Amino acid sequence: MDKTVEKKLTKWLKQQKKACGFYLNLSVFFGVLTGLSLMCQAWLIATVLQGIIIDELPKSDFIDHFWALLLLTIVRGILAFARERASFQAGARLRIQMRAAVLDKLALLGPAFIKGKPAGSWASIVLEQVEDLHDFYARYLPQVVLAGFIPLIILVAVFPINWAAGLILLATAPLIPMFMILVGMGAADANRKNFSALARLSGHFMDRLKGLSTLKLFNQGEKEARVIRKASEEFRERTMAVLRMAFLSSAVLEFFAAVSIAVLAVYFGFSYLHHLDFGHYGVSISLFTGLFVLILAPEFYQPLRDMGTHYHAKAQAIGAAEELMALLDHPTEQQVGDKQVSGVLEIEAKDLTVYSLDGSLLLGPVSFQVKAGEHVAIVGPSGAGKTSLLNALLGFLPYKGQLKIAGTELKELSLADWRKQLAWLGQEPQLFHGTLRDNIAMGRTLSDEAICKLLEQAQILDFVELQPQGLDYPIAEQTAGLSVGQAQRIALARALAQQAQLFILDEPTASLDSLSEQAVQTALTSAMQGKASVMVTHRLENLSAMDKVLVIDKGAIVQQGRYEQLVSEPGCFKQMLEEASSASEFDLDLAHDPELNDDTQAKEATPAQQTQTEGDK
Repeated sequence: MDKTVEKKLTKWLKQQKKACGFYLNLSVFFGVLTGLSLMCQAWLIATVLQGIIIDELPKSDFIDHFWALLLLTIVRGILAFARERASFQAGARLRIQMRAAVLDKLALLGPAFIKGKPAGSWASIVLEQVEDLHDFYARYLPQVVLAGFIPLIILVAVFPINWAAGLILLATAPLIPMFMILVGMGAADANRKNFSALARLSGHFMDRLKGLSTLKLFNQGEKEARVIRKASEEFRERTMAVLRMAFLSSAVLEFFAAVSIAVLAVYFGFSYLHHLDFGHYGVSISLFTGLFVLILAPEFYQPLRDMGTHYHAKAQAIGAAEELMALLDHPTEQQVGDKQVSGVLEIEAKDLTVYSLDGSLLLGPVSFQVKAGEHVAIVGPSGAGKTSLLNALLGFLPYKGQLKIAGTELKELSLADWRKQLAWLGQEPQLFHGTLRDNIAMGRTLSDEAICKLLEQAQILDFVELQPQGLDYPIAEQTAGLSVGQAQRIALARALAQQAQLFILDEPTASLDSLSEQAVQTALTSAMQGKASVMVTHRLENLSAMDKVLVIDKGAIVQQGRYEQLVSEPGCFKQMLEEASSASEFDLDLAHDPELNDDTQAKEATPAQQTQTEGDK
């Protein structure tokens, strides 16, 4: 990884530590107290052994020392526990705030941005990558401070009794962080590649899992299994590279710490044998001096070794921070206005151009008007810009030109207040794990009677009344246990709870069978009485009830008017209607031709039969 990028990511990580609150400082405080209590223990042990072995004093003279040692042992245990709890709380607060920031940013960027990556990639960012920030704040940052404090305190205690031992400690201390940096230089890059591999694997696996039935139907299961196997192997190699870095750094730090302690032991050993005579202040080196320094020596290097052990947490956090920083710092077309929507809700667009989040032109310039209570349909070929127009109306895409809501420019309105006026229904109903009641209320305070009324309006109450659990009917992940039509009507009931002035519909009946489509369409027609609507649709045969039809082709409005008017004049709409009619006639002929139908069914059954055969094997 480029050093400039690494420094930028490290700076960004340190800026986030305010989310940890006072727990970060509390962890450092408990760590310093632990170091001081250990120094007191070293002094007591050295004093007792000097008195008993060298000065030949009775053991009864050191009863108080033994009690103090016992008390300090208990205190150290309590301090260690308190430090771990404070560190965990610091990391936990950071993770909670970071996840909230990521989710808020995704909500602000909207579905146009979210669809740019597979759902598994977003899950990896929100779960794994945020989780891997924990040790950086809970362990590495407090340890960096302790690695400076505790060795300094020990040096202050050692130098007055033996300057040679102090110099040995001072000279060997830089070896550990120096080799820690050398060994860890490639760790951040290895972690970054590991996270990229994990994001790709997560996104690929989740997408294939959702489409498992389709893959089986077309006999593509083995092919996709090979792709997932390849991605898994890449992730394994990346993970092993990170582990190699972690083990190598720990081994190197242990080696140099052991060598440094050995140098001290050799110095004191030769001093006691009278082969060395320096380092003291005119008095020969006592047993107390040697024991006190040698007991403290491992603790002198321990904070540095712990910092080295947790250095991989820094590398891991830098690898995770790259995508998090890119997401959180991503520019947005956030509404800066705070005006409320007031007056008659009308939409007026003039020379409106809509852009993607990276600045590419998606639609425009277009001009149109949606009056209060007017029902407008938007039609056109795939990729013409219909959904882009809806996203601009919802405030998810940047635009230029005029887009006025009730006479006020959209950019001047409060997005939250504007969206309160809207009810949105798409072609893929999104229901959440929980009860039916939770999915309708969505945090609102609604009585069971009000919820049942909404379900009745959406023509799904009869299904709910047949369930023993009623409104407590559980909805599993991916709306398991419901048909697409049932899920769509439950989503419609949720939209009706919004009490909106404008319905924005993105092909709400695209995935439904004829009966479900009729039920949803009837419910929508009833719900939208006296309210405005903007609907994107490919179903051209049901547009006669619409007040206006906008025909978009290649990013421009090429026709607009009532259904009867567009049918009678040549143009894009009439051509689309003829193509749709031809496709319907072909399907009808296929249904009535037994020979052709049987042949087609046989061909369509082949992949399924092959899959079944493989399953039997």
